Amino acid sequence: MPAPSQDNCRLRALEPSDLELVYLWENDPEVWRVSGTITPISRERLARFIEEQNYDLYATRQMRLIIESEGIAVGTLDILDFDPHHRRFGIGILIYATSDRHRGYARYAIETIKGYARDTLGLHQIWATIAADNTPSIALFESSGFTLTGRRQEWLRRGDTYIDELEYQFLL
Repeated sequence: MPAPSQDNCRLRALEPSDLELVYLWENDPEVWRVSGTITPISRERLARFIEEQNYDLYATRQMRLIIESEGIAVGTLDILDFDPHHRRFGIGILIYATSDRHRGYARYAIETIKGYARDTLGLHQIWATIAADNTPSIALFESSGFTLTGRRQEWLRRGDTYIDELEYQFLL
């Protein structure tokens, strides 16, 4: 696939036709490591979640968008903990296939969501939390202008050990 651009890459709403793909991604234990999930999710629950995406962000306080290139879903961008009073939200990004990583899709999604947050929602900031051992995500967010603003020590359990969680912010 070519490098992401406005012509061939976009963020779009979840569609009912995404159910099987999102089901696969959400139930992959490798994804759980970065998403904080510890149990499988049912198709029925995912179908309800997709249906609820039709509601207003101001009502649900969250949104999942599909990152699509050339009409093919390569990942997701989640908006979480939307806070209209303090004018901020958090984001999480998944590029599922290792062959699609490091191709610019996540960077494109971040830049696109920055514009949406600033120009459409009038927000002040976007934040993200990243496990300290997730060096690709740290590099992505730092190269996208996010600043390390905090560290929760031994916050995430990995088997019998604990690792830190890092807080990043981008002021719009």
